[in-house]
Amino acid sequence: MEEYKVTVATGTSEYSGTNNYIYITLVGENGESEKTLLDNPGLDFCRGAVDDYKVCSPAPLGPLLLVRLEKQRYWVEDNWFCRYVIVEPPGGAAVLTFPCYRWLIGDIKVEIREGTAKKLSDDTSPLLLAHRKAELQERQTIYRWCVWAPGIPKCIDAKTEADLHQDVRFDNEKRSDFERSLHYALIELSLKKLAIRFGRSWCDLDDFKRCFWKLKSPIAEYCMEHWKEDWFFGYQCLNGSNPRMIQRCKKLPKNFPVSGDMVQGSLAPRTTLEKELKDGNIYLVDYSVMDGVPPNVIRGKPQYISSPICLLYEHPDQGIIPIAIQLAQTPGLHTPIFLPKDPPLAWLLAKIWVRNSEFQVFQLLSHLLRTHLFVEVFCVATKRQLPAVHPIYKVGCVCGIYVTCHMNAFHSLPSFVKGMILLYYPLDRDVAEDSELQLWIKDVVDEGFVDIPKFGLSNKLKTREELITLLSVVIFTSTAQHAATNNGQFDWCAWVPNTPCTMRHPPPTDKDAVTMEMIMDTLPDVSQTCLEMAITWHLGRPQPDAVPLGQYPEEYFTEAKAQKVIDSFRQELKEIEDHILKQNEGLELPYLFLLPSRIENSITI
Repeated sequence: MEEYKVTVATGTSEYSGTNNYIYITLVGENGESEKTLLDNPGLDFCRGAVDDYKVCSPAPLGPLLLVRLEKQRYWVEDNWFCRYVIVEPPGGAAVLTFPCYRWLIGDIKVEIREGTAKKLSDDTSPLLLAHRKAELQERQTIYRWCVWAPGIPKCIDAKTEADLHQDVRFDNEKRSDFERSLHYALIELSLKKLAIRFGRSWCDLDDFKRCFWKLKSPIAEYCMEHWKEDWFFGYQCLNGSNPRMIQRCKKLPKNFPVSGDMVQGSLAPRTTLEKELKDGNIYLVDYSVMDGVPPNVIRGKPQYISSPICLLYEHPDQGIIPIAIQLAQTPGLHTPIFLPKDPPLAWLLAKIWVRNSEFQVFQLLSHLLRTHLFVEVFCVATKRQLPAVHPIYKVGCVCGIYVTCHMNAFHSLPSFVKGMILLYYPLDRDVAEDSELQLWIKDVVDEGFVDIPKFGLSNKLKTREELITLLSVVIFTSTAQHAATNNGQFDWCAWVPNTPCTMRHPPPTDKDAVTMEMIMDTLPDVSQTCLEMAITWHLGRPQPDAVPLGQYPEEYFTEAKAQKVIDSFRQELKEIEDHILKQNEGLELPYLFLLPSRIENSITI
């Protein structure tokens, strides 16, 4: 009789444990063990438990291929989350780890493989080949594509979180915290008592401080003090939540008739607009994407949007400052160009309108579309086309990216991704001949991005460099890019006049007619202000269950060579963290959103 020592780990989140019957069968090349009920004295499979058992086989099983877990109901249904199973064969053979990380729901039988990453070509066993096929067939019935709206990426077929499979839902603690934190924010802002009941305006700008006393941050307070200043407006174009909008301008757009005389007073002495354009010191922020977008209606009252164009100048003493603003794409008598020398309230209101457009583009395009919806395509395709043993599936599960300092990560091949890919794809032909990988990229392009014909991504992968680049972009987007976009939104939006979520009056057409009363009637009212503060705090706050970049509580890779790459990656991240902290020492307004310790492993909010 052969005796195997088996260790079974239960999940650590709420309700992971079970009181149902759990059976195990070890499957080897030479046969199967006895089906064994896992039952020690006392309680088994408690939350966070790691339990040891003995499993017997009448004959040697040979190399182990699969672990079969079965759950059967005992009195009432009680779902179970299994983290992993470790098997120690008799005779001193190598200990094997079988990652699971999934829920067992109902009376169910699940087979899991040993954790060494394997491409399809690495498997020769008919049993393992059949297991790969069956796993993907099951997943493709669970994870289906859905068209949410025309012209944007497809998403998973689920109308609510309850429609998702248990494996991809929030855990109970996450869901409870999510609901509780928003409730807390609304109460702190007295929204339920006052703001929803009355849609009144604030009396003056200082009146906004009435809801600023509880929910705030050092950057938000700094913003409150400096938001009117031109240098701070320019600073946010580079260091705010949406730095991708600002572009160097070598030639002014035809629909933005700014002359040198108009802006001469904003330039440094002994220079001209033409010279600064040639020297690369002029920048443009163009919100043409907003042109023609229908405005919202809130409680029966129409709201207003604009599609401004803003010209900025890199002043040798003042930094990047705005020097001209046009609040629509079509110039004309009723579309004046606002300048810093105009009446102060007119110039202030023009900048507020730019920041309102920034809020719309940042939240809907840079945040929702270019991180959440973009990454969801790859997540759905991964679930549908790559078995859990596939190396790219595992790389996706331990998301990571080489973040140098701020945006420099885009300009070199990420060492972590490259290190992982080269372990499993020694040659370019290994990429081209991986049929599962090719079905994955085909699903991404021909299904996920089918409604975006100009997306520009090929539905075939031919080389390792193509694969490394693609994975680096995807993982960068789900980690560093999302952190840069999401994590600072409360800082820049908490002082609502700086980045208003909505505008209640149309853009001004007469510079001399702008008054403080007009500004207050245009800015969000009390309830809109409170909602903006509550939601941006709720989404941008550090999540209590956040897993920082490079830390992987779920061990999908079990082989030493992969662990070595991960350890090297962690060391690089530590060095980057130290470098960023040193760079920010003594700064009045530090930029710490891309500290590796503040970047989550993936999008979780």
